[in-house]
Amino acid sequence: MARQSGLAASALRFYERKGLIEADGRNGLRRAYRPEILERLALIACARDAGFTLSEIAEFVRARPSDARLRERMAAKEREVDERVSQLTRLRDSLRHAVVCEHDPLIECPDFKQAVRRITQG
Repeated sequence: MARQSGLAASALRFYERKGLIEADGRNGLRRAYRPEILERLALIACARDAGFTLSEIAEFVRARPSDARLRERMAAKEREVDERVSQLTRLRDSLRHAVVCEHDPLIECPDFKQAVRRITQG
C-alpha cells in the first residue's frame, strides 16, 4: 500500500492511529489493506490540500446521516472551500493577464493592479 499510495509506511500507521484507515490484517510483519483504502487515501490527500485538519477528516470519515452538528461544520467548510476556489480563480486570472501584459514595469499596470485587488478583496 505504501508503494501504491506513495506514502511512507509510517504515514499509513499514523493514519490508522487517527482512525482514518484500517488494516485488513497482516501478511507476515506487513499490514494488509483492502484495495479501496487507496481511494480513502486519495480522499485524505484531497481534503488535506483543501485545508481540512486530520481531526476534521476523521470526523468526516465516520459521519452518519443523523449527525446534524457535523453536517453544519461540513457546510461551513464547503463555504470556505468555495471562497478559496474563488480566490484561486482570481489569482489565475491575474496571472493570465501578467503573462501577456506589456506594461513596463508590470506591477504598475492598472489592469494588473486591479486584478491583484480582486484577489485580496474577493
